[in-house]
Amino acid sequence: MFSPGLFSLVLASFLISPSFSATLTSSSQLSTLEYDYIIIGAGTAGLTLANRLTENPKVTVLVIEAGVSDEGVVPAIAPFLGPTLTPNTPYDWNYTVVAQDGMLGRSFSYPRGRLLGGSSSANYLIHQFGTDEDWNRFGSVTGDSGWSWKNMQQYVQKHEKFISVTEDGRNTSDEFIPSLHGFNGQVSVSLGGIAQPIDDRILATTKQLPSDFPFNQDLSGGSHSIIGLGYLQSTVGGGVRSSSSTSYLANANSRPNLKVLINYTVTKLLQSRTTAGQKAFRNVQFTASPGTGPLLTAKARKEVILSAGSLNTPQILQLSGIGNSGDLAKFKIPVLVSNPNVGSNLRDHVFLPNIFNVAGQGSFDDLIRQPDLINAAVGEWIASKTGVIANNFINFFGFSRVPSNNPIFKSVADPAPGPKSPHWEIIPTNFWINPGIPQPSSGNFLTLVTALLSTTSRGTVKIRSTNPFDKPLIDPKFLTTAFDITAMRESVKGALRFVKAPAWADYGVIPFGPLATVSSDNDIDNYVRSLATSIFHPVGTASMTKASSSNGVVNPDLTVKGTDGLRVVDASVFPFIPSTHTQGPVYLLAERAADIIKSCAN
Repeated sequence: MFSPGLFSLVLASFLISPSFSATLTSSSQLSTLEYDYIIIGAGTAGLTLANRLTENPKVTVLVIEAGVSDEGVVPAIAPFLGPTLTPNTPYDWNYTVVAQDGMLGRSFSYPRGRLLGGSSSANYLIHQFGTDEDWNRFGSVTGDSGWSWKNMQQYVQKHEKFISVTEDGRNTSDEFIPSLHGFNGQVSVSLGGIAQPIDDRILATTKQLPSDFPFNQDLSGGSHSIIGLGYLQSTVGGGVRSSSSTSYLANANSRPNLKVLINYTVTKLLQSRTTAGQKAFRNVQFTASPGTGPLLTAKARKEVILSAGSLNTPQILQLSGIGNSGDLAKFKIPVLVSNPNVGSNLRDHVFLPNIFNVAGQGSFDDLIRQPDLINAAVGEWIASKTGVIANNFINFFGFSRVPSNNPIFKSVADPAPGPKSPHWEIIPTNFWINPGIPQPSSGNFLTLVTALLSTTSRGTVKIRSTNPFDKPLIDPKFLTTAFDITAMRESVKGALRFVKAPAWADYGVIPFGPLATVSSDNDIDNYVRSLATSIFHPVGTASMTKASSSNGVVNPDLTVKGTDGLRVVDASVFPFIPSTHTQGPVYLLAERAADIIKSCAN
């Protein structure tokens, strides 16, 4: 999204960033290869678990992470620069999706964070919890009321450290609802620190088009509806990104019972024995990334916990002989646990940049284009952790639903979990955003990103070979259902209505590129299919179902069906995709998972 030149610039200054975490870089630094728990993946969920499980000084934990340290990586710390971390960098897994039939046969990058903190170190910092309707559906589908919001809301207090004071010192009392938040947790969450030139126009639009874009004081989720438009909340505190690494890991880093090994890839899980007819997997095979060293085996006395994410978790399961027997047979992998659901049910949110030329000044386009401007801004951030670089590049976002009288609902049930949960999202941004097309050399732009949230298309993640360093085959099957293309069409119409508000009349807003030529529904559909990509929120590839169900991959306690000593704790277990950005729900998932694991150990 940002230019390669900008990425080079911020990399050139990375050594001046403070260190957030001490880690081990060689297996020779480990005094033992036997621990109570082995966590695979030092991402959003993995480091949350590592912190909570090692609160007991008698419990030992090893975390194995394929990626690198976040220490000294400015784009992983400076909020505005987050988008420069992906794609095609050392901090990204650099995955691509297979050709997408619903997107005119296009293939494109599919970023995932490959560093401490995982995607919480590389995402766009947006923080929500999911709606109570999302969580209540999880509770219903799994048969475990513990996943319902009544129980899950307690983890907001444990997880979130909301900061209401902003850099510009404004009164924020009408920008969030305190009762929805935690103030003494681990991860810092805050509102935008400084105003942007388009902010007043956005707020005016909520007053001028209240039926389309009503103002909503708090969009974090929970029991409060997130329909409407309001202030963005980001994982930022003190002008720096707050990730699972800079919060959960940093707060546990001095514990002698916690070891975090980076630059090592888990190649597969090894069966340790059979217990009560179930195969136990407490041995983990790993090697230096990218496979330059010997194969090593670590042993878990209690459990192995997969927190490798929705793409790597099913890959590791399949390489270990846990998966679809037909798929495994193609590679002559012995089938230890036959489960056709491993790697299926992949769901994701769809991202569409609707770009407009604007005559108004004050966009971020020149800041991003001109090295002297961005260099000065980075310099301010280095000196004082203030200014544009200390903040997210977004101040507002909003959520909407397909009208209930839309003909699609005559043939398709509403896929959202309830009326407080949206079908699509709109994110007004003050500059050019298009992951597939470089920023023009001149001009000012307004990009209204719209995103499909209640997706019904379901895809797969499958291994490409028996080589753990081969990237998996990722097929989200984007926009392959009638509802999904209908909702995206409605989002484009919504974006066009948004800029028709009187607030934008003197801003010279003109649709740019292919958006300028759309007129019919068919035009919009073709436009969507030609331009949309992913917003990088994959879930569902190790779905959680009732313990009695043969569907799904994990039970409500997150244990892998048909196994002993093996759990999955990451976004892959969500049976449906949340109606919000996913990092917050993953944090809450991991907090409850830690309590479940502790309870089982006791």
